[in-house]
Order: sequence, then structure tokens, then C-alpha cells
Amino acid sequence: MIPHETVDRILDAARIEDVVGDFVSLKRRGANFIACCPFHNEKTPSFYVSPAKGIFKCFGCGKSGTAVGFVMEHEGCSYVEALRYLAKKYHIEVVEKEETPEEIAERQHSESLYLVSDFAGKFFRETLMSESGKAGYAYFKTRGLEDSTIEKFGLGWSPSSRTALLKAARRAGYKEEFLIDAGLCYRRDDGKVTDRFYERAMFPIHSPSGRILAFGGRTLKSDKTVAKYVNSPETEIYVKSRSLYGIWFARNEIVRQDKCILVEGYLDVISMHQLGIRNVVASSGTSLTVEQIRLIRKYSQNVTIIYDGDSAGIHAALRGIDLVLKEGMNVKVVLLPDGDDPDSFSRKHTLEEVTDFIAAHEQDFISFKSDLLLDDAGEDPLKKANLINDIADTVAMIPDPVKRSVYADACSGKFGISAAILFSRIKRTREDMLLEERKREETFRRRAELSAELGNEHALKDRMSGGAAAEVTAADTVKLEDPFLAPCEKELLGFLVEHGQTPLEFDADSEFHVPDDRPDTVAEFIDSALAADGAVFANTAYRKVYDLYFEMYDQGLTQSQIQTRLMNSRDPDVAAIASDLHVDKYMITVENYRRSLTSVATQLIIFVPKSILAYQGRRLDEMTRKLSDSLSSSEDPREQERFLEKMNSLNRARTKINGKLGRV
Repeated sequence: MIPHETVDRILDAARIEDVVGDFVSLKRRGANFIACCPFHNEKTPSFYVSPAKGIFKCFGCGKSGTAVGFVMEHEGCSYVEALRYLAKKYHIEVVEKEETPEEIAERQHSESLYLVSDFAGKFFRETLMSESGKAGYAYFKTRGLEDSTIEKFGLGWSPSSRTALLKAARRAGYKEEFLIDAGLCYRRDDGKVTDRFYERAMFPIHSPSGRILAFGGRTLKSDKTVAKYVNSPETEIYVKSRSLYGIWFARNEIVRQDKCILVEGYLDVISMHQLGIRNVVASSGTSLTVEQIRLIRKYSQNVTIIYDGDSAGIHAALRGIDLVLKEGMNVKVVLLPDGDDPDSFSRKHTLEEVTDFIAAHEQDFISFKSDLLLDDAGEDPLKKANLINDIADTVAMIPDPVKRSVYADACSGKFGISAAILFSRIKRTREDMLLEERKREETFRRRAELSAELGNEHALKDRMSGGAAAEVTAADTVKLEDPFLAPCEKELLGFLVEHGQTPLEFDADSEFHVPDDRPDTVAEFIDSALAADGAVFANTAYRKVYDLYFEMYDQGLTQSQIQTRLMNSRDPDVAAIASDLHVDKYMITVENYRRSLTSVATQLIIFVPKSILAYQGRRLDEMTRKLSDSLSSSEDPREQERFLEKMNSLNRARTKINGKLGRV
């Protein structure tokens, strides 16, 4: 089999327009591409390819899917063969292996780590509010944090006993091995297990979906021999270079403002959130990484870096600029007055003062670098030339040629140097970069060719033996056991697949409003409503998609990751349903209607509750119909009376739902 991490690399690399374009002549229409469908005979194009969503859809024959699904359908090959084709196209090395029972168990292991991390977070929070947590609580108060902020970020305290968490977890039934694997405990040289964190203020680190991945613990001791911060080691669920502190609390505001503010530490994030600036995340004291930048890019293309005004903060900002630009994002820099960090600065000033300061002191990277380095260069022509070359090399990092040209012109005007000279330097730097990339790609290509040859041998053997490489083709239609409930179930799945992680922020006077700091997401609202009603999807195919969605949701995957995995599922029913749900079928016919609505958030607040109520109503209708059939066939007067009583009860419930539907 192809390892999961390799499959993820293939799916991330595959661009739907590139893949389909190898087989079909595509013409651009707005943000999409169109063509005559390759799967049925037509003269008027009804086959759409959406690069933004990574899917194709024919509005004539109904076929839809991702790059993997297209290759499977067009070439008549299996899921694994389609993956091999894409791997070869994108020079990704595939080393296949047989999944062992141990590896199967390993896939389930991560969920145990999430559960024990959630337990630890609760333990630290409860300890903070107990007698033994007084020191930690006092520390947070001296940092100006309010009780609501402490609760919101799940801040806590780890007791001075070196086995407090270990003993509490054992009593709760958690295995020692999971505490160690989650980085919460470790085994000493003498074989004894001890808590990693003790006598420290605790900062939980969350995934984008809100699950606890790891912790940072700060000592309150002034002893310099004691590390100020102890952080969780990297684990199966926590990779430091891919995590951003505060992303769970900031992601929606980042999207709303279309800007992410990047700071360094835990308290920088918390203090700014408390002040009212909530589109803030931190790199958690590490150098900014490409993975962290790509995580930000899922929510916005615009980054403002706010670091301390001292030498270390300046150099950290310089390191981050090139990485952000190379990923095609827009970057600005704000330096605070020397001696201040975002935490202290936000505690000294009002919200208006801080936002005004950021707006007034945001600099693009050219102004920032030139103002910073020109002072060092002085009148020395050699130093000045090095500075200009440095900035030109930074401009060369920008992938967009139009942006490169604009910035090169800005440099030319600022330094009074010919634009042609700057373009020459930028061109040479980019050629060097592209040469290095080509060398890497050639290495990947050679490895991929060798791997493909080996893979073809395995595929041939599998076919001959009727084994793992048997054909897997997506079904045009999905079998539905209950067509009456199917439309409602499909509509609810549509909300999950498209908007499951979007918060539903109901007005305070709404009957669905929950007085809580964190509103329910669409997924949580739907799941809670169905659970309260005791409802389970009647159609097996829809139920599979529903269960798979929440399995990945609970694992902390992002909405886009869940969508990708569902649409690229080995199960053809799941892939077909997910792809169909992800296609905006009404992008032409109801465009004017869409524009008339204020926002996606407003639409969700209106239609998600309506869909729940409609589903409840339809379930009541079905139960009433079944009772009516039973009543007609019954000859027992007492039984008939019971049926009538139940039908009257269902009718009263239906009337209530009709009333609610009228009010929503």
C-alpha cells in the first residue's frame, strides 16, 4: 500500500486544472474552466473545472470529483493506480509497503493522545482554581489577565508534586504509555515515571479545530538554573513547526479582517486578544517556519509581523520576511518602541491607541529593510551596494512577476538606481533559485521512475492474483434506502462539508443563542441537535460520510483537509457524495440571489437551524405515515387507540416545528 503521508503529499500537489488539462482542452471562464464533457457526447460545454475547489463537475451527466477521481474515471484505473499516475506527474517518490497489524493500531493511537491531552488540560485548569493553584492564579493576575481570559485560553497550573497528573490520570483510567507518548510524562533513568510539568503556569496549545495538542509551562522561580519555559516535545499529534499558538481563537477573525498579526509569545497573543485585537497568533518562540506560514495562508494572504523593538526582535522579523514572501503572501512589519513587547504594549494602551499605532507604523519590507540597514551603511558605498543587493534578493523571492516588478520600481525610486540594474540582479537570483529547484525535481523524477517501475510490477501481480489492486470506480449514483429523508440528510451533509468549522454566532435574543465565550460551530450545532433528537441518518451512504466527517473533525483536521480526504476517499460512495456536495450547483442560476444575501455567516445562521427543523419535521411525517399504515392494517381496537394517540402526539410535535420554522 501507499503510506498515508505519501498519499497526502500527492493530493496536496495535484492541481485539478493541470490533471484534466492533460486529457481535455480547457477554456477559461472567470475563475473556472469549461470544456465539452469527456464522459458523454455533447456539443455545448457543461463540464466545469474549479481550481479554487479542486474539483470537476459535469452538469450534463452529473459526474464530479477530484483529480484522483478524474484519472480513475477517464483512464479506467484503480484508486492506487491513479495515485501512482499523479505521483509520477508531480515527481513524488512512492515507496509502497504492506500495512501491518501494528500500523493499523498506530492509526488509532493518535486519538488516545488527544483524549489524554484533553484530560491534562482539564486537570491543569481545575488545579489553577484550587488551593494549590494560588501561585499560578496570582501570576496570571499580575500579568493583567481577567478571569474570562484565563478561562477562554484554558490557562492552568501544574502542582509542585512531580506525579500529580500521573496519579490523577491513572485514577481516571488513562494508560501510562499514552501520558508518555503525549509528552505529559517521561520515564526517568531509574525507571520511574514522572510529570514533565510541575510547579508551572500552563498554556495549552490548540489545533485549528480546538483540540489540545501540547502545552507550554512557565516557571515562576527566579532561579536562572531553572528553564523559564518547558514545552511539550514533538509527538504523533504535535509538530511544533506546523503549529501556531492561538490559531483556534484567531482563525475566524483572521478571515474576517483578511489579515493575520504574527507575534512571538503566549502572553503576547493573550494580552492582545483581551484588549480586543483577535486576529493574532504566535510562532511560540521558535523561528518562523514554512509550515506555519502555509497554515496562516489558509485564512489570509496578508501578514503583519509585530516583534519587539530590540535587536533580537528585529532579526526575527528579518528572518520571517523572506519566508512569507516566498510563499506568495503580502507582509508588513511593525516594530514596537524599544523595551516593549506586544504583551506590555497592549497592557499600557487602549484598544484605539494600539490599533492606531499599528496602522501608523506598518511598513512594507522594502521600507523596513532600507530604513533599518541604511543607518548601518552610512556613507559607505560598499555597504550601501550590499544593502541594495540584499533587498533585490528579497524581491526575487516573490513568485508573482507583477508584484516583483512593482517592488523593483519602488526600490529604484528609493535608492536612485536604474531599474534595469535591479531587474538584472533579481533575474540572476531567480535563475539560481530555479536551477536549484530543477536539480531537486530531477532527483525526484529519477526516484519516481524507479518507484513507478517497481509499482507496476506489484500492480500486475495484484491483478493476476485478484488482490489489492482490483479496480475501484466511483458509482454514478448512490443507493438510498430512504429516499423520503434523503434530501434533508444531504442538505445537512452539505453544511458540514462546506462550512462545518464555521462558528454560528446567533443574536442574544435568538432561541439558539448559547451564553458562552465560544459559539458552536456548524458541525457541533448539527451534531448536538441530532443527538438531542435521537436521530441517526437513515441512508447508509450519507451516514458513512457523516461519521467520517466527525471522525476527522475530532482528530483536529482543518475543513479543507477533511474535504480533501472525503473527496479522495477509497470508498466510491463517500467520494461521489463529498464531491457532489462540494460543487456549487447553483453558481449560475441563483447568482443574483446569492449577491442579495449579506454574508455566508448570515446565511448559515438562517438556514442551518431551518434544515435541522425541516429534517425533524420530515422524520415526524415518516413516523406518522408508518403509524397510519399500521392503523389501517390493525383490527384490534385497543391497538388502534394506541396508534391514534401516538399519531396525535406526532401531529402536535409537527405543529410546534411548523411554528418554529415560521419564526426562524
